[in-house]
Amino acid sequence: MSDLFFPFRVIVLGDAAVGKSSLLRCFAEGPSGGTATPCPTVGVEFYSRTVPLPPAGKAKLQLWDTAGQERFRSITRSFYRSAAGVLLVFDLTNRASFERVPEWYREAAGEGPPAFVLVGHKCDLAAERAVSAEEAGQLAATLGMAFVETSARSNLNVELAFQTLAGGIQRALGRGGLAPHRGGSKKNNTPSQERF
Repeated sequence: MSDLFFPFRVIVLGDAAVGKSSLLRCFAEGPSGGTATPCPTVGVEFYSRTVPLPPAGKAKLQLWDTAGQERFRSITRSFYRSAAGVLLVFDLTNRASFERVPEWYREAAGEGPPAFVLVGHKCDLAAERAVSAEEAGQLAATLGMAFVETSARSNLNVELAFQTLAGGIQRALGRGGLAPHRGGSKKNNTPSQERF
């Protein structure tokens, strides 16, 4: 029996400078991709990686890195409607970025992506932490999503964050909560032919 192949569009949201690009590069290119200091994202950048999707499938995560600056928000919003999942990222050393998470969530949830994961990034900077794991976990529970602490610099839980999101997308697919235009069709070991 052939593996089932699912292409899923994922967007990464959060304030500027919380480490969205570092997380994506670490996940898509390996640990060395997360240690370089990236330039601020202008508009949207694209990455891709295939991950296993138990019990017998694979997911090609088509990863959209969005700019956090206000002047790019109109560009970013156009990607919400086609997303199957959202990583909501904040900086554990920057309380303001955490306090804006509900605003980011409301903005994206209005367009209906079925799966969200809250990511507290830069957990390696323990001495500078401004948000506790308990507080972040409570917010995630309130918003109905999982919470993962990560560090691209130390390659901590980066895989876990994306695998958790892929699992959430798979559950949404199973209960019929994923529209076909979000990449929910089954394919047999062939890449997606969709245009982006």
